[in-house]
Amino acid sequence: MTVAAYHANSAEMGFDATEDDIYASAAYEQQTARQQRAGSTDTILTSRSGYEGTLRQRMGSRVRKAFSRKTLLRRLPVLSWLPRYSTEDAVGDLVAGITVGLTVIPQSLAYSSVAGLPPQYGLYGSFMGCFLYVLLGSCKDVPMGPTAIISLLTFQSVRGMGPEHAILLGFLTGVVQVVMGILGLGFLIDFISGPVSSGFTSAAALIIVTSQVKDVLGISAQGNTFVEMWQSLFQNMWNTKMYDAIMGFVCIVVLLLMRLLANIKVGPKEDEHKETIHKVVNKFLWLIATSRNAILVIVCGIIGYQLSLLDEVPVNLIGYIPAGLPAFQLPPFSVTIDSGNSTVSYSFLDMCSNLGSGIFVLPLVALLENIAVCKAFSNGKPTDATQELLAIGVCNIGNSFVQGFPGSGSLSRSAVNNSSGVRTTLGGLYTGLLVILSLLFFTQYFYFIPKASLAAIIIAAVIFMVELHVVVPIWKTSKQDLIPGFATFIACLVLQLELGIVVGIGVNILFVLFNIARPKIRIETNTTLEGVEYLEITPDRCLIFPSVDYVRNLVMKHSMRNDMPVVINCTHVFKADYTAAKVVECLTHDFSVRRQPLFFFNLKPSIVNMFSGLRPKDFIVYDQEDELDSLIRAHEKYAAAYQNAVDLSIICSG
Repeated sequence: MTVAAYHANSAEMGFDATEDDIYASAAYEQQTARQQRAGSTDTILTSRSGYEGTLRQRMGSRVRKAFSRKTLLRRLPVLSWLPRYSTEDAVGDLVAGITVGLTVIPQSLAYSSVAGLPPQYGLYGSFMGCFLYVLLGSCKDVPMGPTAIISLLTFQSVRGMGPEHAILLGFLTGVVQVVMGILGLGFLIDFISGPVSSGFTSAAALIIVTSQVKDVLGISAQGNTFVEMWQSLFQNMWNTKMYDAIMGFVCIVVLLLMRLLANIKVGPKEDEHKETIHKVVNKFLWLIATSRNAILVIVCGIIGYQLSLLDEVPVNLIGYIPAGLPAFQLPPFSVTIDSGNSTVSYSFLDMCSNLGSGIFVLPLVALLENIAVCKAFSNGKPTDATQELLAIGVCNIGNSFVQGFPGSGSLSRSAVNNSSGVRTTLGGLYTGLLVILSLLFFTQYFYFIPKASLAAIIIAAVIFMVELHVVVPIWKTSKQDLIPGFATFIACLVLQLELGIVVGIGVNILFVLFNIARPKIRIETNTTLEGVEYLEITPDRCLIFPSVDYVRNLVMKHSMRNDMPVVINCTHVFKADYTAAKVVECLTHDFSVRRQPLFFFNLKPSIVNMFSGLRPKDFIVYDQEDELDSLIRAHEKYAAAYQNAVDLSIICSG
């Protein structure tokens, strides 16, 4: 109901509007017309031909945009940097690619153990993704391949069903990621908050460390969760092999000490004052620290070879690894597993059922891990989550064709890549070639690598993934965020990892919904330009179904305590729904029955149209503060005239 409606009702009641009232009405109607013209995007097209024309224009615009040069460069990033590729870029990529390759080879052997697979499958998943990411990747620092968290999720999804399930999981992970990228669903990772991510990562790190304790101690242990693993470890602790334990603990200490070499700087602090010898020594120390995994594997491999010459080998070795490249073939869509006494066949649907929720959780976690790497080295530049989804999706599909299990961008290898001076994604080409060379010529030497040394590599790497440092900042900024963080951490330790992160996301969403359902509302008593007191109620967010009853109760509670006009300031209300419209209808009716004026200030035209659809009684909207006095006067005259009419009716009936 506008000011003009008041004048019409006033005329029916037998009195004329003043010039001020007429002026207020004209000003309001002009303002409304201007808002409706400005909000043309909210106007419904009633012409069918106009609607069809607009639809054709939009479709044509989207098609042209999809095949534009800008879109092509965004979806094939290699086209943006390849024309400008220089000799300096080639040298930087070569050095970084080889350095990362020396890191990824021992890591991939170790991560295959985390995934519960033979060691060669870690190498199989470490080269094809590198090649494909060169073409599709948008972040130069990302080296595709097995990671600790993805390997652990693979282990918990496959549950000892064999490499075929892991390969199919890689294929399905890639398909889900590509579909998500095409549909633009990269925003889903926004539902994983920082505290939830920290809780998940910390729990995963502890589970990974626990999974490697058995190899450090030289014993066997089973279990899919943190609790189950430790129960099995305690049961078999008495079988600990002394030489495995000594080698494992020594390797962990050596790796941690070698890690510190990168922080040692020789010579003056200022680079311009350093001599050539200082720079050479510092670079040598950095190279030793960066290549510590490869150096350790080589040294331990030599020790393992010498020990293998004894009558009884005192440590557990990796054992035989098939030489040569894996066959390029379709991932297995069915499998027959020989369990000794019998054989069991699984169809594609059976295999998908065995993999369970990992098919959907693993793609999201892989994207989360990859985006974290991109943001860490983006130097403030925006990260294209959709492109990364497409890139790692295609990489995982490619890996499945060479018998690799799922992978993503590794933060530790990305740090090595960045510090090695990588210039473009072409560095992944040299990393992949180095992995291929190891498969062709060095697998016979991998036989002698002790399992304890690989376990030490994993433990020394993932122990720094426990994010204790985030607890204090979260406590200082938002204590309630610790609740979903710790809920995720505990759930991931007690339950399966994919279920744990779902619990964390669920708890986080509950907090978000609670905040939506309980908006902050400012309630204050103000005066108009003419000195009339009124109650102003200002919600700080949109009016949608979880919050409207709460807002209505507050409005009713405070309006009944204060017999004065009520103004609901809708400056921050940019969205509403049907439930909100029904509540507004009830509010206006209640205020009309009590003859208490209710006004809505600065309400968006599209929301005005929505609320008006239910024809609420005495629904009054204004946009200029100086209109309020005229509206209050008009309401008083209307109420007085109505009361006179009621009194007259009572007298006549008496």
